[in-house]
Amino acid sequence: MLLRAVAIFIFALTVVFSLEAKEPRQIRETGGAFVGSIGCKSSSCHGGAGPKRSQYITWSQKDFHTKAYAVLLNARSTRIAEALGIAEGSATTSARCTVCHSPFQSVAQERVAPTVRANEGVSCETCHGAASGWLRGHTRTDWTYNTRVAAGMRDLRNLYVRANACVACHQSLAPEILRAGHPDLFFEMDGQSVAEPKHWTEDESWSGLREWLTGQAVALREMSWALASDQSSDEFSAARWNGLAWLCATATSAASIPSPVSQPTSTPGKSDFISMQTQADALAHRASTSNWSGSSARSLLLALASTDGEFTVKGTASLLLGQRAKRLVLALDRLANALNQNSSAHLKIDNELNQLFQDVKTLDAFDAIAFAGHLQNFRTALDKSG
Repeated sequence: MLLRAVAIFIFALTVVFSLEAKEPRQIRETGGAFVGSIGCKSSSCHGGAGPKRSQYITWSQKDFHTKAYAVLLNARSTRIAEALGIAEGSATTSARCTVCHSPFQSVAQERVAPTVRANEGVSCETCHGAASGWLRGHTRTDWTYNTRVAAGMRDLRNLYVRANACVACHQSLAPEILRAGHPDLFFEMDGQSVAEPKHWTEDESWSGLREWLTGQAVALREMSWALASDQSSDEFSAARWNGLAWLCATATSAASIPSPVSQPTSTPGKSDFISMQTQADALAHRASTSNWSGSSARSLLLALASTDGEFTVKGTASLLLGQRAKRLVLALDRLANALNQNSSAHLKIDNELNQLFQDVKTLDAFDAIAFAGHLQNFRTALDKSG
C-alpha cells in the first residue's frame, strides 16, 4: 500500500491517575527539567539493539524530526525569515520559527540542563516530556506505566494526548508565515507517524484508524480556534478549514459516529468556528477510543469513495473543492492501508489511488471534474477488490 507522508508545540495537560497500591510512591515534579537526548542514547537504554532498545537509533538515523533545526539553515528558511522581517534573516534565532523547529530554545533556562543542545531539533523530550523526574526510575521493574506518567512522562498511549502533543506544529500556521513561503501544513497523525518511522509498536489492531480520526479531529479543533481568534483570516485559510470540516462531517455521518460534526456553512462566522471547536474536541475524545472492524472500515471507505458528486456541484469554488479533495485522498489512503494491514486480502487500488494523489499534488491547478472521474475509477477498483 502506498504511504504518503505529508509534511509536533507541546500541549500541556494535567492528568489525574489512580495508581495501584503496589507501585512506588511518586510525586510528580511540576514542570521538570530537560536533559537532552544524551540521557536516552546509551546502549543499555534506547541506543542499543532490539525492539525495546533501539528507539534512539531509529530517531537519530531515520526520523524527520532530527532535521527540524537543520531546515532553518537552508536558503528557503532564510528567504521566509527575510519576508517576515526577522532581523538578519536568521530563522535559527526567532521564536516564530524555533518554537517548532528547535523547541528547547523556548524553554526557560532554569529548566534546561547543560547537556541539552538546541540543534537536536524535535527530540525525545519534545514528545515524551521533560525527563528529570522519570529518567532514572522509568526502567525499574517495579515502575508501571502509570508510575512513569505520574513522574512526568507524557501519556502518549492515550491517542488524545498524543494528538495534542503533535497538532500545533503540524497543523497550525499563521497566515503571514504561509504567505512568506512556508509549506502548507496538513496534519495526518497515522500516516505521519508511520513515516517518522515509528520507534514504537501498537498493541491493538485498527490503531491506525483511531490515530487517523483522532488526528483529523484535533486538527479541525485547532483550525477552528485560530479562525475564531482572528476574523481577518484570508480566503485560503477558510478553505482549508472547510475542507477538513467537510471530511469530518462526512465521515462521522457515514460511520454513524456518536460524536458527529456538522457540515460547514458556506459563509461561516465566529460562532460557527466556536461551535466547531466543541464538536471537534468531542470527536477527538470519541475517536481516540473508537472500535473498528473490517466491515466498519470498508463501509466508511466505500462511503467516502462515493462522494464524487460533491465535486461536480456548480458554483462551488475550486479553492474549496481542492482542499476537500486533498483531505479526502489522505483519508482514503489511511482507510485502505488499515484494511490491508488487518486482513489477508490486499486491495488492488494502487494505480487509482496514485492518480488521486496526483490530482491534489498542486491545488493551484486542481480540476474538480477530472478528480470526480478519477474518484469514480477508484470506487470501481474498490468494488472489484471484493
